Amino acid sequence: MSYKYPPNVDLRRLLRFEPDSGVIWLGDRRMVLMHTNALAELRQDLMSSVGPEHARRILTRMGYASGLSDAEYAKKMRPGEALQDSFMVGPQLHMLEGAARVTPVKLNLDIKAGQFYADFRWDNSWEAYAHRQKFGLVDAPACWTLLGYASGYTSAFMGRLILFKETLCAACGADHCQIVGRPIEEWPDGEAHRVYFTDDSLMEKMEALQSQVEALRSTLEPASQGGQLIGNSPAFRKAYALMQKVAPTQATVLLTGETGVGKERFARALHDLSNRADKAFVAVNCAALPAELIEAELFGVEKGAYTGAHAARAGRFERADGGTLLLDEVGEMPMAAQTKLLRVLQEGEIERVGGESTRKVNVRLVAATNVDLAQAVQAGRFRADLMYRLNVYPICIPPLRERKADIEPLALAMLARFCALHSKRVLGFEERALQALQQHDWPGNVRELENLVERGVILATQAGRVEVEHLFPNQPDAAQTSLDAHGHLARLPSVQDDELSTRILNSGSSLEEIEARVLDHAVARARGNLSEAARLLGLTRPQLAYRLKQRQSGAGPATELKSDPGAM
Repeated sequence: MSYKYPPNVDLRRLLRFEPDSGVIWLGDRRMVLMHTNALAELRQDLMSSVGPEHARRILTRMGYASGLSDAEYAKKMRPGEALQDSFMVGPQLHMLEGAARVTPVKLNLDIKAGQFYADFRWDNSWEAYAHRQKFGLVDAPACWTLLGYASGYTSAFMGRLILFKETLCAACGADHCQIVGRPIEEWPDGEAHRVYFTDDSLMEKMEALQSQVEALRSTLEPASQGGQLIGNSPAFRKAYALMQKVAPTQATVLLTGETGVGKERFARALHDLSNRADKAFVAVNCAALPAELIEAELFGVEKGAYTGAHAARAGRFERADGGTLLLDEVGEMPMAAQTKLLRVLQEGEIERVGGESTRKVNVRLVAATNVDLAQAVQAGRFRADLMYRLNVYPICIPPLRERKADIEPLALAMLARFCALHSKRVLGFEERALQALQQHDWPGNVRELENLVERGVILATQAGRVEVEHLFPNQPDAAQTSLDAHGHLARLPSVQDDELSTRILNSGSSLEEIEARVLDHAVARARGNLSEAARLLGLTRPQLAYRLKQRQSGAGPATELKSDPGAM
């Protein structure tokens, strides 16, 4: 069979190099260039430590995972083209990644009928070369990673397990490798090879169940684990350790930190770890309540205390009796309410608005603020004596930018929760998306991360992954290069470049007409100064003069030029 590959410019553009950040991408998946001799060393170490059979299993699974990843691009690239051309994304990517030169000998595939048969020739297999470097000529085929790739890619593409075997291998002395693939059931010894692969449909069911389990775990997590707090960075562990020490006591706690760092979640975790965990946890946002209502909300109101008070009502302190009360944004509390709060802390009793008697309350108070209370005291906005009462045991919760190591586990936990909430299955984050999360400065902290992850779940395709565009739709790309048709690094065109090229192609003008217009425009913009026009075009003055002379000798109108005294 003679087969001509489709142009691979679409695939070459997937491969992007970011020299400034030290990252290589294939689409949204991070890649790395490795020395073949390093892979050969790894292969030798594996075989000597775990034996040839286990080494083969490890390397085959590694290739299988790589093939599964590339199959995702095959499903997105070249929409509307022939099935065979769409399938050839895999072999073309395999060549682009430096695996081998892949030549199709025979290919029959029918996805609906589940039928597949393929025969490919591999030249310059890196794996056969690496194996021979360490072990010389061998008796059995050795391209385990590449076979795993072919099987993983084809299995994902076909929706059933396809097993590839080598019928010729350069590691055995042949001048090239030859592989044949067909459904595993059609191989007489297929079941013996199943151990090297993973059943795709079973894995999907397991991943879906795991997502549901994680979502349930996030809401049913025992108190001993600190509720929904997630993190292992040094800054987080320091704050968490302080919370664990104070939780069993009755001390008033002041939580400080920027907006969105999770002060209320810390307060809930503190309550869960305390001996008040079986009592009420009540939270009130002091900044969200009007000044004239905050006392009634906190301390309650008696019937007839003011117009509209038709019945007596308990305040937040009474509702939290025996438990924990969180006063969030306490720095925004009006001065009158601060005075009454100070009395509650001193006497352990409250008086309802319009009431004449006091009521004893047993409340563990946790205050939270994102303002500097000491500065608020100096500015006359906060009582100094109240600040000292609240500042018994301060805990500063670090901003997300200071706990980068916690971003990925936080995002994954949020992903599971929002997948369950929105009844959607999302497999995870693309690597570029995770890198973008790590590099963001997080002015909104954990709350901002939560919002972005929920948006990512909503925008991601069913059974797909959250991509960087779902999280940061307006984020500019870093400086990138890709491969041109000759394998040389070249600047990757931007979206604006693509749009300009599309408009030019759709204009119906010939290349000569377009060049003439650009030359005229540059000369006009430079007001006839050839040196300046040449600089605009990225040419030398003689090069521009030559092009203009060629035009004037043809059929086009002459361009009026000004004298250029500095040019020779």
